[in-house]
Amino acid sequence: MTWTLHHGDALLILPTLNTPIDAVIADPPYNSGGRTMTERTSRTAREKYLTNDGRHHGHDLGDFTGENRDQRAYGYWLSLLLAECFRLTRPGGAALVFTDWRQLPATTDALQAGGWTWRGIAVWHKPTARPQPGRMRQDCEFIVWGSNGAMIPGNDPVYLPGHFTGSQPRGSQRQHITQKPEDVMRQLVRIVPEDGTVLDPFAGSGTTGAAALRGGRNFIGIEQSAHYAETARTRLRAITPALT
Repeated sequence: MTWTLHHGDALLILPTLNTPIDAVIADPPYNSGGRTMTERTSRTAREKYLTNDGRHHGHDLGDFTGENRDQRAYGYWLSLLLAECFRLTRPGGAALVFTDWRQLPATTDALQAGGWTWRGIAVWHKPTARPQPGRMRQDCEFIVWGSNGAMIPGNDPVYLPGHFTGSQPRGSQRQHITQKPEDVMRQLVRIVPEDGTVLDPFAGSGTTGAAALRGGRNFIGIEQSAHYAETARTRLRAITPALT
């Protein structure tokens, strides 16, 4: 299996790519939780998602940008990005886009504006989410998914669930503020045929790439943060040498 990781802004790098892909699996910055300009711009991502100044069990988690868009800007930005991903995706290929409940409507709109056929919403259940006094626990995020035209299962189709359970890594295994569980990602990459190619425009610490490579798929990633781009490269090199 091969992998390539680009460091830079996904909207600038995607138009330069021409390698056909079989699916885009994206975990964009959600830009949620800020009802006012002050709320959106007064906190960094580390301050928003962590309570201990960016340190987690004794090691530093790097910050990331892109968390200060309002909902209209977020929807427009995401639709541009997903349109570029659509251009690269083979007919029948899939898009799987993570989101939370606040940005769920904007994400379903952006997917369709980008050219995709919206197929549904899957659930990521987080069993260790914190309880909230007097409220329902927010223990789910969502995966909006669609396809580039008709999907053809083939003679040996996979059967994927619509509900995935997994907790964020802890301790030294936690390398990103919003890191997804690798066992969940390993299930998702199965939507791509073996030897196919997965694109992740927000590679983070490389979880999707690790899942793809271990599952017999190729990987193309883009990461804007220099800190996380190097973290992802280190992680992927431990699995297989880089293509470039």
